Amino acid sequence: MPTTERDRQLVTTADGRSVCFAEWGDPAGFPVVLMHGTPGGRYNRPPDEHAVAGAGVRLVTYDRPGYGRSDRLPGRVVVDCVADVTAIVDHLGLDRFAVTGSSGGGPHVLAAAAHGGGRVVRARCNVGLAPYDADGLDYYAGMDPMNVEEFGWALDGEQRLVPEVERLLDEMRERMAADATKFISDDWKLDEADRAVMADPRIVEQNRVIGAELVECGQWGWVDDDIAFVKPWGFDLGDIVAPVQVCYGLKDVLVPPGHGEWLARHIPQAEVVVNDASGHLTRPDEVGAIMHWLVSGKQPA
Repeated sequence: MPTTERDRQLVTTADGRSVCFAEWGDPAGFPVVLMHGTPGGRYNRPPDEHAVAGAGVRLVTYDRPGYGRSDRLPGRVVVDCVADVTAIVDHLGLDRFAVTGSSGGGPHVLAAAAHGGGRVVRARCNVGLAPYDADGLDYYAGMDPMNVEEFGWALDGEQRLVPEVERLLDEMRERMAADATKFISDDWKLDEADRAVMADPRIVEQNRVIGAELVECGQWGWVDDDIAFVKPWGFDLGDIVAPVQVCYGLKDVLVPPGHGEWLARHIPQAEVVVNDASGHLTRPDEVGAIMHWLVSGKQPA
């Protein structure tokens, strides 16, 4: 994917760091900030830009600290994302916006909904993780053993986690060079619904770009995400005032449905969307409905 003026923009945060962001869709559309998953970056987005533009959305994505072209923020916690989002939307002159994100992006969506200063009008948390210390949640129930192992490395700390993530990045490079449909390896016991999404040619091309950027830019974003998830997030779910849609799939083995169920019970007035036929990944043909809700707060007729 060639670099354009819109997909590698930089802003300086209040503490002097550089954050890289991108814009997609309709430049005059309603602004939506997307929080990428773990691992990921600013190229994580609905692959059909025409569908995004057709929904009237100005989509903003960015690299969390340590990913892509954004400076690292050692020791960051989930709520620290709010300062980066604020820097981006201030730079763009956006007063009101929606936020969305999946998987590892989910906690960051909730942080923005809680501490966005009233500027966040809607938030969609899709297959998002619950807090590690969530009372009454069996965190690992239904989770793929490889994901359980990765959380164990994070709990052991940076010294243990760094070489493991470096190994995973090396394996990603080799695997995707041979077969770009294998962004997530066959060692993970994904549902066939997720394997079908990864085989979609639009997703294959996007994952090729995301994987290359991850390998080129190193391990720190992934490492810092993992550690942030098992620490206190730095905010209370009860602080959320924006309307939140909590979405999860019953066949998800990366972030099992118990996480979505727990979030739905603890986020004030959450709207809950459960898909009994899906796993962790979003099908490209769902983009229109998702964007419609983010723009209007209503499901499409």
